[in-house]
Amino acid sequence: MIELTHRAPADAQVDTEALLTIHQRTRSRQRITLADGREAGLMVARGETLRGGDLLTGACGTVVRVVAALEPVSTARAHPGQALARICYHLGNRHVPLEVGEDYARYLHDHVLDDMVRGLGGTVDVHDHAFEPEDGAYGGTSHSHAHSHDH
Repeated sequence: MIELTHRAPADAQVDTEALLTIHQRTRSRQRITLADGREAGLMVARGETLRGGDLLTGACGTVVRVVAALEPVSTARAHPGQALARICYHLGNRHVPLEVGEDYARYLHDHVLDDMVRGLGGTVDVHDHAFEPEDGAYGGTSHSHAHSHDH
């Protein structure tokens, strides 16, 4: 079994990929199956969130690209911007992992939260999308990621 323990340089030659949900990308220790069928042990620092496009490696030298799996998400929108800020406030107050874009807030689909967003004047689109939530003010990784602004 391959052990993936640290990040590979951004210019490293990729050998295979790992398709992972957000739940898998936030777990520090787990066993995964790579795209080429090999088993791997994923061991990253606690509190670290892997992002789509991250490269991982270990002592074996194999380089694995993390692919953020498509998951059922809700994308909330509201205009003007103050209404979207209010929606983000209420979702954050419930400690909901949240991906924030220029004109949207995205969270793992939950019909109760969808109803709350609609009650606050927002619209909700439920669809499958890679989910890349914010790391949080006091934790997360030391490297930056560009958020996808597709809708």
